Amino acid sequence: MISKSGLAIELSRLRVFSKPMAKLEQYPTDSEIAASVLWNAYLKGWIKDKKIVDLGAGSGILGIGALLLDAKGVLFVENDPEIINTFKANIEERDLGKRSRIIQANVEDFKAKKADLVIQNPPFGTRNKSIDIKFLKKAFEIAPKVISFHKTSTIEYVKEKCREDRFDIVEEMRLLFPLKNTLSFHKKRIQRIEVSCLFLAKSI
Repeated sequence: MISKSGLAIELSRLRVFSKPMAKLEQYPTDSEIAASVLWNAYLKGWIKDKKIVDLGAGSGILGIGALLLDAKGVLFVENDPEIINTFKANIEERDLGKRSRIIQANVEDFKAKKADLVIQNPPFGTRNKSIDIKFLKKAFEIAPKVISFHKTSTIEYVKEKCREDRFDIVEEMRLLFPLKNTLSFHKKRIQRIEVSCLFLAKSI
């Protein structure tokens, strides 16, 4: 069984976006943050032997981390064909293909497959208004448990949307998300933004 620190190290080795697109808000998820969130979910019993959907998978870091923590299987949903090729390589290099499926789809067009858990780091809606809520609504269609990252500045509105769909907040992790200088308009080498990771469960 991999340790939390071992998980962080393995995730830090993953290939990430070679040409991130600003309009899609493509930013790699920090490996230490991903490991911390996934380890927390593992301790809750949300990952081992579970069917998981990584929605808007990006480089696949969350789904691959779940596989390394013994998820039964992960369905990766991503719209960008270039980054799909990147995380296919990540999956193949770690011999995780037998427990992985990949669907190229826009989140709004994706026909939901039922699962035990959705994990997602959606666009924050900075450039595409309300896209984060569209991801959240789709996640609620798929699974009774959801782990989702959102800007802390919008979190009260996000929580309101969760309550509307009868999802309870099990836990909220407050994080400082490092955004590296990967796009032309970035001024700082690393900018840190306040992010909340919500652990959500459908009300009984």
